[in-house]
Amino acid sequence: MDSLAERGARFDAAYCNFPLCAPSRFSMLSGRLASDIGAWDNAAEFPASIPTLAHYLNLAGYRTVLAGKMHFIGPDQHHGFAERLNTEIYPSDFAWTPDWDNAGERIDKWYHNMDSLSEAGQALATYQLDYDEEVGFAAIRKLYDFARETDDRPFFLTAAFIHPHDPYVARPEWWDLYDHDAIDLPDEVSLESLDPHSQRVRRGIEADTIGYTEDQCRNARHGYYANTSYIDGWLGRMVQALEETGEFDNTVVIATSDHGDMLGERGLWFKMSFFERSLRVPFIMAGPGVANTTVANACSLLDLFPTLLDIAADGGTPIEPVGPLAGRSLWGAATGGRDPVDEAIAEYTAEMTSHPMFMIRQGRYKYIACDTDPSLLYDVVADPQERTNLADDTAHADLAAGFAAEVGRRWDSAAIRDQVLASQRTRRLLHAAMGSGGRVSWDYSPAQDAANQYVRDHMDWAEAGTRSRFPELE
Repeated sequence: MDSLAERGARFDAAYCNFPLCAPSRFSMLSGRLASDIGAWDNAAEFPASIPTLAHYLNLAGYRTVLAGKMHFIGPDQHHGFAERLNTEIYPSDFAWTPDWDNAGERIDKWYHNMDSLSEAGQALATYQLDYDEEVGFAAIRKLYDFARETDDRPFFLTAAFIHPHDPYVARPEWWDLYDHDAIDLPDEVSLESLDPHSQRVRRGIEADTIGYTEDQCRNARHGYYANTSYIDGWLGRMVQALEETGEFDNTVVIATSDHGDMLGERGLWFKMSFFERSLRVPFIMAGPGVANTTVANACSLLDLFPTLLDIAADGGTPIEPVGPLAGRSLWGAATGGRDPVDEAIAEYTAEMTSHPMFMIRQGRYKYIACDTDPSLLYDVVADPQERTNLADDTAHADLAAGFAAEVGRRWDSAAIRDQVLASQRTRRLLHAAMGSGGRVSWDYSPAQDAANQYVRDHMDWAEAGTRSRFPELE
């Protein structure tokens, strides 16, 4: 990532639009807010009728390939990607549906808890490592396939890894990159002074009852840092494959993430909040036409869709979406121009709340609103740790009132809550029904044409070897 940033554009105030895996990805792929497409939580269906950036890139003449996690929920497991190389790591059905009818009750079977901290440390293999090894291998192999095949269309390859992610378990070679005793610990904070949503999250993850020790906290942060380096290693290997196949100087590489992790700050872990460590994400672009620049303006994953449309249309015919997109193109800023907009917005309608939550970041200020909670207003430039709530400060009363009015203009909180409740009730019923009468799985099973892989008896052995060799034998 450092290498890409040194020769590319780094967006220093990039945010996800929903601090939870599936809604964040659905919003990013569709270019629309989660509330606009019903992406309420990690078990909300992503309808096949919603166009994605993969659909548009297909129309623009690209080969679209997905390797790894997208957390698609529902029977459509492609969403525009012409080829998919791996299954999902998590269920594709309605199993993980929250229950706002019983919002005060802790979710048990599938929800985060302090096991992620007690399990943190080193291991040689985990299901998450197994998955990412498969994703990385498939992505790199596909890059070589692009080079070996005669199809000269441009490609759009998405490589989506699970790491870094709890339960913070890393292989020794990545763990040993860091001095354990030098791992930083969270700043101390008065837990009694936390905002209501932070208190709810602490109850939900059992941080307030089971808790965790300083050693567990250090282990967890160590594992997270180690796995960040692990994924950075896969990114490096993919860049190396692009360089070896002669495609790096012809390829725009974008490195980003669907959310962050609180890692113990404010007594919180995982994501599910609008604070910087949970909501802010890396966003780096490098490649032809990209300037070596740093962009300070706030932006978000919603901006990826229009940015990719601009890249695909660069020098060609502009691609017009059938409906309005919620984001803006960052291509001008990435190529050395000035971004006139300094804004990002986010939503949350999943676990540990009973009402929709909203965030607006404009310039140096971030505003957080929920019908059940006091408003929060932070100057994230002067107060990057978000310790001082300015919402009730008389000097910022007009600013807070302006943000409150803007939230009211952008979102109908009561109507969204009704939609969330109706969706949850329906999905819980469907999940129970699908499990009682013989389970029907939506989980993606990659097709493998074993009869035509490697060398088979209908192939010329020598031709198969020549065909798969890269570079070609002169």
